[in-house]
Amino acid sequence: MTGPLYAIGRWCSRHHWPVIGVWILLAIVLVAVSAAAGSKTSENLTLPGTGSTQATELLEENLPEQAYGSNPLVLEGPAGTKLSEPKYAKAVEETVKNLEALPDVNSAMSPLAKGSQTLSQKHPNIGYIPVVLGIGPGEIAEDQSQAILDTAKPFEAAGGNASIGSYVGSQLSKPSTEKSELIGLIAAVIILLFAFGTATAMMLPILGALVGLVCTLSIIKLLEHVLEVPGVAATLATMIGLGVGIDYALFIVTRHKLQLKEGMDLRESIARATATAGGAVVFAGFTVVIALCSLAVAGIPLVTTLGVTAAVAVVVAVCAASTLLPAMLGALGPHINSLRFHIGKTHPDDKEPHGWRSWAERIVRMPWRATIFSLIILGILALPIFQLQLGQNDISALPKETTSRQAYDGLNAGFGPGVNGPLLIASKFTSPEEAQKVLPTLQKAIGGAEDVAAVTEPTLSEDKKVAVFTVISKSEPWADETVTLVENLRDEVVPGALEGTKAQSYVGGQTAGYIDLANQIAAKLPLMILVVVGLSFLVLLMAFRSILVPIKAAAMNLISVAASYGVVTAVFQLGWGSSLIGLDHSIPIVSFVPLLMFAILFGLSMDYEVFLMTQIKEHYVEYGDERRAVVEGLANTGRVITSAAGIMVCVFASFVLSGDPVVKEFGVGLAVAIAIDSTIVRCLLVPAVMELMGKWAWWMPSWLDRLVPHISIEGEEYFEKRDAALAAAAAPATGSAASD
Repeated sequence: MTGPLYAIGRWCSRHHWPVIGVWILLAIVLVAVSAAAGSKTSENLTLPGTGSTQATELLEENLPEQAYGSNPLVLEGPAGTKLSEPKYAKAVEETVKNLEALPDVNSAMSPLAKGSQTLSQKHPNIGYIPVVLGIGPGEIAEDQSQAILDTAKPFEAAGGNASIGSYVGSQLSKPSTEKSELIGLIAAVIILLFAFGTATAMMLPILGALVGLVCTLSIIKLLEHVLEVPGVAATLATMIGLGVGIDYALFIVTRHKLQLKEGMDLRESIARATATAGGAVVFAGFTVVIALCSLAVAGIPLVTTLGVTAAVAVVVAVCAASTLLPAMLGALGPHINSLRFHIGKTHPDDKEPHGWRSWAERIVRMPWRATIFSLIILGILALPIFQLQLGQNDISALPKETTSRQAYDGLNAGFGPGVNGPLLIASKFTSPEEAQKVLPTLQKAIGGAEDVAAVTEPTLSEDKKVAVFTVISKSEPWADETVTLVENLRDEVVPGALEGTKAQSYVGGQTAGYIDLANQIAAKLPLMILVVVGLSFLVLLMAFRSILVPIKAAAMNLISVAASYGVVTAVFQLGWGSSLIGLDHSIPIVSFVPLLMFAILFGLSMDYEVFLMTQIKEHYVEYGDERRAVVEGLANTGRVITSAAGIMVCVFASFVLSGDPVVKEFGVGLAVAIAIDSTIVRCLLVPAVMELMGKWAWWMPSWLDRLVPHISIEGEEYFEKRDAALAAAAAPATGSAASD
């Protein structure tokens, strides 16, 4: 890898303008193509083998117009009015006609129709139109969703308010992230100014990350037409793309500036920085991609897609750091040190800032104290993890200006919380006679179950062998009582009602789908952890030729992730300090957040592990003194690691400002985890443990050493051989010249 990266870095620095032009052209083309294709995110919860998916599949085959449930178009008149008043009644009927005229609408019943149960008795100014579509959450596009909501313009013109929920509302309720991105970039600019000491060097990582991010988001937008990409995928990719894009460039630019200070030729420095620090970037990015792609092991389409889209962001960031950055360095040339800016006695280009050396020496003098102190702090932070419960997205935590939140509030006020998460009961019978006999029994049994507020009349297929009806809970969709209800229906009520028959019945709907998702993730999480840890162990084993270093890395990363889980549980589920991040109540931990967090954090933690341990191993090989190696390694990398982590923490933390509670959970979890990992773990616990292990840290059985392939992260051997060959080639010429 070192040779090709060296050649790439040198070529890109020499042909800098063509390379920069190609990247800009690529970004423009991707933006244009993705804009023409349009946005088509999907909140589909396809989970093979689960009750919710079996219900959907049964309805898709026999009652396709009922397969995806309904989307409530909530109509709310001013307080004290009634929807039955002529002014509003006319607007309601116009809205229904507009809906029926849309090609994707299968049915839309007016709340004022005879026999309708969608007009609130408690608040007669509130009603809703159950809009049944022929397309599901995996097919509907944003413009189609907007067209459905726009049908209520006559009602809004009459003075009312219209909003829509379910998967149509989700398409239209994506809080913007521009403010978060801007704040994250401003924080990155400030940190880079202190890290590099020059405004010109500061601009390079920012520009590279922005170009990479534009390409990433465009690629994800195109993938929406091939895969079922959830709405949160683009935001998650933005967080990761900005963070790693700036971080990876920071490592390479730092190496380049140090080499220039030591007198290395400009082009040679760019090529070497791309091959050495760039090699570590490629290796670190590879570990992140492995961790993210390992999510496919869970066998959950939603989670797999989120892993793939996040991996796209990392791959693009690595490509930009390996090609675009060397080109920009070549274009900037010697002006990289222009517009100097630094505060304090330690110069930004100092290889070993005195503070980090003294810190490292203090740790190796008292490794046991440092280890015990670190573990106590991490243990305290991880304690709330024992109360962690996986749940689903809380719509009531969305900003009040989003249509999903408005629909939720309207339905909750007029009909109770259970209307926001209806359950679909899909049943299949052997004959119409069996359906006629069993359906009333099934409805009565479900209607009498605990926490059931209402059961609707069934809809039958043409052959009268398949039926579907809706169950309304008394509790919120994400409440424990609703989870208990679904489990009770599946385990007790439905089997009891169907006993002695050949009928089959499944509990489906989006709420049941999220419950199935939480159960599947809880079951698959141990396997995914094992796979990610195992693959990371093998990669580090090849890189560092050690048994204990990969084991230590895996253990440290697991401790770091556990601490971040604890903080997320405390803030969101237990509500400790939730008001500080814009929430007015505690909310559930969305089931896929811990799974994604684990993959992302394990990969990103490996980045810092690689950069630190590479330096420690290099100095151990050079000096043969394990204590000195730890001190030198931390002294050389402490400032760079904390600067890089500081940027990532600021980027992640800025997304707490997003109105999406899922994004808030990712923002807090990732920011806290990186802060913990780069300070307590990487700059305190790891050096202390390395000192305690001593020479054993680098032990590896000879038989295993022969079996494991040799790889070099920063290519020291490559440059040693290359420099020796150049010296040998120059020696005869020098010798002959001397003899003459």
